[in-house]
Amino acid sequence: MSFIKIYIHLVFSTKNRIPFLNTAVLRVKVWKHIKENAAEKGIYVDLVNGFSDHCHCLISLGSNQNIEKIVQLIKGESSFWINKNQLIQEKFVWQDEYFAVSVSESMLEWVRNYIRNQEVHHTKHTFAEEYLKFKEKYNFE
Repeated sequence: MSFIKIYIHLVFSTKNRIPFLNTAVLRVKVWKHIKENAAEKGIYVDLVNGFSDHCHCLISLGSNQNIEKIVQLIKGESSFWINKNQLIQEKFVWQDEYFAVSVSESMLEWVRNYIRNQEVHHTKHTFAEEYLKFKEKYNFE
């Protein structure tokens, strides 16, 4: 048996960063659904949270999984579910792009805390500021 532990911090936003997920109650429903649906598909989501216009997931890839397929399943199914259940009035769509960076074992708790504290974090910083910081920190062009 192979032993694999590859953690990825995944971040994706709503289309055009529209704050579709504008209530805490709605966000809790969506995050819970993402985690439960991922588990049904054999995707390990350690933690999911975010704010009105974006989502953070800490995931662990299995031996037969790749990031592109995981992101497609999480984003595609969750937007379908939001629209099917009419959780918002307009059509919900996630942005095509996303960030995905590896997380070392030594940084797991820091990343978990960062994801858990999104509500507080975004009282001080917008997602646009966070986006630019991610691009700079991880040398994304």
